[in-house]
Amino acid sequence: MSNSVLQLVERARFTRRSGLSLMLAASVAAFAATLMPHPAAAEDKTSVKVGIMSGEDEDIWRAVAAEAEKKGLTVEVVTFNDYTQPNEALERGEIDANAFQHGPYLENQIQAHGYKIKVAGYTAVWPIGVYSKKFKSIAELPEGAVVGVPNDPSNEGRALLVLQDEGVIKLRDGAGILATVADVAENPKNVVIKELDAGIVGRSVEDLDAAVVNTDWALKSGLAIEDRIAQEKIADNPYRNFIAVREADLGEPWVKTLVSSYQNDTVRAEFDRVYKGTGTVAY
Repeated sequence: MSNSVLQLVERARFTRRSGLSLMLAASVAAFAATLMPHPAAAEDKTSVKVGIMSGEDEDIWRAVAAEAEKKGLTVEVVTFNDYTQPNEALERGEIDANAFQHGPYLENQIQAHGYKIKVAGYTAVWPIGVYSKKFKSIAELPEGAVVGVPNDPSNEGRALLVLQDEGVIKLRDGAGILATVADVAENPKNVVIKELDAGIVGRSVEDLDAAVVNTDWALKSGLAIEDRIAQEKIADNPYRNFIAVREADLGEPWVKTLVSSYQNDTVRAEFDRVYKGTGTVAY
């Protein structure tokens, strides 16, 4: 066989091999594509799990779920009894959103754990209050009065700021919203500030001269508006609560639907019914 014929045969073999290789590569690529998640999967989400604290807020979220259902989004509410759990569950992907916290608390949690969690939409604010069964006003607190405050970082600072606003104490300059008892610079009545778990301080009012209590724990502890002798200001309040989601989900359509399912007149009316003026919507 001549050299020219051999060259033609070899060229034909190479062409066939190249064609087969390309066909095989295309087949593998097509198969791999079927295994990859469709980019629109997150956009098509029609069911979400939302973590909240157990208690009165369950009534609010029943109304939110009903509104979401009208928009084609099913909301499954997951209740927690420990404030640290909803963010842990959200970060791990066990729930899709949570609604239980304010900004200073989330910032503290992010610093401590590195969570990638963002605010999706605001819900409400519950002004923290000073409660007493013994006195009718802050001015009546005697020398050496024992005042309970919650001991978690964000709420202790919040409580101390209320006491400062009411003239009970003065914090050092720059103490900020994460102040602790170590930041008390002036204490004219020598008030004893007793740090207690947020869930206990409200139940301890009978044994204290006064206590600074979060509204949800005040309600759970059976405290009434009549027992409140002072409260923090509502204007420009940094402690608005919100719906939070993972940073990666912030732009997803279901997030907007979830937020709008809370921020409406129907849910506002239910909120007012449940909280009886102890809180106010914040959107």
